[in-house]
Formats: sequence, structure tokens, C-alpha cells
Amino acid sequence: MVRISKKKKKIREMVDRDKRFSLKDAVGLLKQAPKAKFDESVDVAMNLNIDPKTVTQPIRGTVSLPHGTGKKVRVLCICKGEHEKKAKESGADFVGSTEIIAKIQGGWTDFDVAVATPDMMKDIARLGKVLGPKGLMPNPKSGTVTTDIAGTLKEIKAGKIEYKMDKQAGIHASIGKVSFDSDKISDNAKGFILTIIQSNSQVAKPQAIHSITISKTMGPGLKLDISEFKD
Repeated sequence: MVRISKKKKKIREMVDRDKRFSLKDAVGLLKQAPKAKFDESVDVAMNLNIDPKTVTQPIRGTVSLPHGTGKKVRVLCICKGEHEKKAKESGADFVGSTEIIAKIQGGWTDFDVAVATPDMMKDIARLGKVLGPKGLMPNPKSGTVTTDIAGTLKEIKAGKIEYKMDKQAGIHASIGKVSFDSDKISDNAKGFILTIIQSNSQVAKPQAIHSITISKTMGPGLKLDISEFKD
């Protein structure tokens, strides 16, 4: 017989898995749930009633969370010349060109976001097999291929994140920390969900969203009332 820990038992007692919660109530339950020994991430997952194979317009983009993610984001800038100087002045964690590319080819990926200038893309193309599977490849659609190094770095450090529908028609992201005030978690979650709905006509259709769940790293997944985001 599998033994259930006191923490899991308490969580099960708190959560009705068949219920659809308002965002405010769900965040309140996450804050009340037993805490881990570290500052847990709060995640939002959307499951869409869309066949990824029939999508005519890619469901992907970026969203700037009003209160940031609570995480220290390590940003790599692949650039040269004057752009390299701007990247260093703007707070990039790693900056370089050919030497950085060679380092990545050797397997180094200790960064969270990669930004590149357009002139470097022909050299970066060879990194697709390394960065592509990890979602780290610079892409014009996500704003990570740009000449505005300073502006892009500022947005990323402030809480700009990328989202993309996966092969199972899911979209998910970390939108904050449990230590955030409830209002800040709610603002970030709502901003993330509404940005996705409003950014694509396919997601905005009445039955396009199958479910929306909010959870924390070591806690329950709570299903949200979808109608709250359809007004």
C-alpha cells in the first residue's frame, strides 16, 4: 500500500479536482497549500482544442509579465563590434561571437535566453541541433533577433517570456513565484492567458480552449473557469 505524506494528504483535502476555480480563488488555495523549503514557481498550462497539424498561423509569441517572473534570467548576446559593447553595458550575462558559437557547439548551454543580431544569424544556423531542442535558438518571431540590444535586454530582464504551442496542443510557462503577493500572481497569470487568446484568431474561438490549469512546483494543479477570460 502506497503511503501518502501529510503534505499530500492536506493538499488532497483542500482541492476538488472536478471544480473549476476563479483565478482569485485558485491563487488563494496555492498560497494556502503546504510550502516547500524553497520559493516555488507558479505555472500556467493551457490545453487547446486545436490540431497542431492544421494550424495555419503559428501559435507562438512573447508576453511581458507585469511583475516579472521572479527568476534571475541569464541572457547570452551573440553579436560583435558596437553591439557587443552595448550588450555588456546593458547587463548581458554572456557576450561574444565566434568564440561563443564554438563554445555552444561544444555543448555549453548555461543560459536561459539567447539574443543575436541579424548579421550573426548565418553563423548561428549551425547551432540549430544544439539550441533548437532546448528552445534557445534566437528567432525573429520572438524578438530575439534584433539590432535593439539594449531594449530587448531590458524587456527580458523585466519579465518578457516566450510561449509556443507544443505538439500536444499545450502552452505552458512559469509566471511567477509563490512568494509573490496574490494580486501579482493573478496579474501575471491573467496577462499571460489573455495575451495568448488575443494574439491568435484560432485561440479566440469559443471552444478553442480545453482547459487552463494553474499550479506550483510542489503543489496541486487547479483548473480555472475558462469563461473568466472570454469576456
